[in-house]
Amino acid sequence: MTAIKHALQRDIFTPNDERLLSIVNVCKAGKKKKNCFLCATVTTERPVQVKVVKVKKSDKGDFYKRQIAWALRDLAVVDAKDAIKENPEFDLHFEKIYKWVASSTAEKNAFISCIWKLNQRYLRKKIDFVNVSSQLLEESVPSGENQSVTGGDEEAVDEYQELNAREEQDIEIMMEGCEYAISNAEAFAEKLSRELQVLDGANIQSIMASEKQVNILMKLLDEALKEVDQIELKLSSYEEMLQSVKEQMDQISESNHLIHLSNTNNVKLLSEIEFLVNHMDLAKGHIKALQEGDLASSRGIEACTNAADALLQCMNVALRPGHDMLLAVKQQQQRFSDLREHFARRLASHLNNVFVQQGHDQSSTLAQHSVELTLPNHHPFHRDLLRYAKLMEWLKSTDYGKYEGLTKNYMDYLSRLYEREIKDFFEVAKIKMTGTTKESKKFATLPRKESAVKQETESLHGSSGKLTGSTSSLNKLSVQSSGNRRSQSSSLLDMGNMSASDLDVADRTKFDKIFEQVLSELEPLCLAEQDFISKFFKLQQHQSMPGTMTEAEDLDGGPFSRQYNSGTPLPVSSEKDMIRQMMIKIFRCIEPELNNLIALGDKIDSFNSLYMLVKMSHHVWTAQNVDPASFLSTTLGNVLVTVKRNFDKCISNQIRQMEEVKISKKSKVGILPFVAEFEEFAGLAESIFKNAERRGDLDKAYTKLIRGVFVNVEKVANESQKTPRDVVMMENFHHIFATLSRLKISCLEAEKKEAKQKYTDHLQSYVIYSLGQPLEKLNHFFEGVEARVAQGIREEEVSYQLAFNKQELRKVIKEYPGKEVKKGLDNLYKKVDKHLCEEENLLQVVWHSMQDEFIRQYKHFEGLIARCYPGSGVTMEFTIQDILDYCSSIAQSH
Repeated sequence: MTAIKHALQRDIFTPNDERLLSIVNVCKAGKKKKNCFLCATVTTERPVQVKVVKVKKSDKGDFYKRQIAWALRDLAVVDAKDAIKENPEFDLHFEKIYKWVASSTAEKNAFISCIWKLNQRYLRKKIDFVNVSSQLLEESVPSGENQSVTGGDEEAVDEYQELNAREEQDIEIMMEGCEYAISNAEAFAEKLSRELQVLDGANIQSIMASEKQVNILMKLLDEALKEVDQIELKLSSYEEMLQSVKEQMDQISESNHLIHLSNTNNVKLLSEIEFLVNHMDLAKGHIKALQEGDLASSRGIEACTNAADALLQCMNVALRPGHDMLLAVKQQQQRFSDLREHFARRLASHLNNVFVQQGHDQSSTLAQHSVELTLPNHHPFHRDLLRYAKLMEWLKSTDYGKYEGLTKNYMDYLSRLYEREIKDFFEVAKIKMTGTTKESKKFATLPRKESAVKQETESLHGSSGKLTGSTSSLNKLSVQSSGNRRSQSSSLLDMGNMSASDLDVADRTKFDKIFEQVLSELEPLCLAEQDFISKFFKLQQHQSMPGTMTEAEDLDGGPFSRQYNSGTPLPVSSEKDMIRQMMIKIFRCIEPELNNLIALGDKIDSFNSLYMLVKMSHHVWTAQNVDPASFLSTTLGNVLVTVKRNFDKCISNQIRQMEEVKISKKSKVGILPFVAEFEEFAGLAESIFKNAERRGDLDKAYTKLIRGVFVNVEKVANESQKTPRDVVMMENFHHIFATLSRLKISCLEAEKKEAKQKYTDHLQSYVIYSLGQPLEKLNHFFEGVEARVAQGIREEEVSYQLAFNKQELRKVIKEYPGKEVKKGLDNLYKKVDKHLCEEENLLQVVWHSMQDEFIRQYKHFEGLIARCYPGSGVTMEFTIQDILDYCSSIAQSH
């Protein structure tokens, strides 16, 4: 251990100007055994610093390294674990507890004894030694009361003391002065001993010579001690005086603290009182306005609004903890509650009276609108009520029960008012539709599907429910065909539809204007009312809704009533629902009235469904652009479905009429009724649907109708007995082609080409068939010639056939001189004239085609004669020029 101690001193502590006083070999308790050394050291320089250093052997070699150091003043407790039994364990309490196990109990005791000595010698702080043997500590106490704590006798601490640099230098000088110090140590030691004895003698003589001085020094020391005692007495008296002053100062400090605390409490109390007074004090003017303010004048409404806002601020002030326990605060809150309840009752009663008065005032203005197709303007009423909007917002946030009561009362009063106005408005619209046109009176006897429509008609035209005028003309439909109309048209009208030619364009235009005016009046009315409801009742309407509700939901049992019954403010989406439900209840009569008006217009003229589809689609599109979930958009959308159904029904009825057409067996067919009706429908539809939003619906209807027309034209042509099939097909498909070319309907381009092809094919077929009759024998002869050639006989050998020799040819040609040909062509012209109708004006077209075909046959016959009878000199009795002259003269003569 001594060698390790010297090595540590040399390698670690000497470079740091420290001296190693004690060492113990330890390891940490309870862990894998890793040995290290705890060293007690002091510095060589003043002031002395005492440390406990942990030194560990390096893993890379045999040298030691300094790992951690603790100042001895930081040591609080030394715990030896057991003061009686030998135990190598001990604890050192620095900033935390370090548990150690020494290699032996003797090393542990020696290290603890060294710590005790260093604590007694250098530290003012007394370290607490626990479970340490008292005998060990007593052995460590220095003998003699006068022993100097600051003395330099280090042998009392440790038997070994290392030489310092000066001592080493003196020894080296001494050894240099004695050359044999190294070679003869005994002689050097004797010399040193002799010199030491000389020095001791000199010291003794010096001491004996200075005895007198020592006595003088002792006397001075005694006097100094006396002076010290006197000074200590004075210091004690001063300390007592200072203690008295300290006590007085402590009292003054405590008094100042209490005064400061009192002032702080007074400031806080004043702040709390000011807070309550500033935030919970309602001005007398506000109180008077809430109790007696005039809710009819603008100035009174403004005063009541300001007072209500002030009251709401006072009631909603955020009280600090403990305020609600103050009696004055409770009384003030109760006073505010009473004021709020009183003013809420006054406001609700006044607004209910305003609602009722509005109903009476508006009723008085209905008379002036009864003859005009306009709805009363509610803007003045809305303007007056909007003055109360802020008060309604206040009522909504303070008393939701009264707020919802006002909402229901508003809906009740306004729904009755609007119902009267809207019914009168639609009554005027029906009068203008049915009572001012000659043709419209004929529909008075048509059955009514709705009792309301029946009552309206009876009120207009008497209790009998009939309009004046004959209805017989409705059962007649005449489509001219060579001066005649189809007799079957009366059965078509029995299906509930009329030909558009039975009503003037002016009447339809008038209906269109009336229907447009109805929608134009309803739209701003609904939008204005919805905007007013949103502003007056403070409901948000410009946010997207997760879903929409249908009108069929029961107002008394749906989500609207559940929101009412909850008595709590509604979220934004529910407020949107509330606006819609209020609008549905207020304008509950709009949709039925619109449906009745649509039914009436459809019965007046089924083509009116085209006008209504376009107008309604435009208004629905406009409403959806504003708000797709609004009441107006939903209602018009529902009505648009009805209009679309009527439109589809109109198309279906026209197709059914085509299928049920029966033609006369005694008269020629001409242009079929449904072809003429399609032309009229298409012309009307194109004028109505120009730039319309629902063009796709019309294109689908066109496709259905044109297919029906094509199919039924062929059906009628096949059934025709009086008129040849080719004529029926030619004339009607020519008419269809002309119609489609004129109207330029883009979706029917394929059908237009098909109609043209059918017309051309049947024209050619009819011409060929008709031209086979004027030169019948000649045709048969040359057909036989062509048959022989087809059988393989050479053309120049045909003349050798008995039935087709030159004599037979001359005989046949002689039967058709120019006069007979002209007569045959004249008869053919008359026959074609009987087949064709005048309306289509195809006679000259057909006749020109026949002329061309006849010339083509003539050239064909001449070619056969030239090839089959060469050199015979046989020619026709007439020339191509003769044919042109005959055709021209026949056409001019007729």
